[in-house]
Amino acid sequence: MRYEVEVKFHKDFIEIDRNRIFIGLTSKPEKGEANRELLRKLAKNFKVSTSQIKIVSGLKSRRKIVEIVQTA
Repeated sequence: MRYEVEVKFHKDFIEIDRNRIFIGLTSKPEKGEANRELLRKLAKNFKVSTSQIKIVSGLKSRRKIVEIVQTA
């Protein structure tokens, strides 16, 4: 499943509205720290491992497309 993700910094929350996710990150957007936090939070929320989540586009943007592969 693909989701549009919008990141807000200096906050800690997650909201899901159909195929859009609004998420707050506390990590700095340096050296991939924020992207790693994003993957950890999404993995915890969807109860999957971080290896099942891929940032498809927007690696250096606040707006991203992520793909979550859930196995049965």
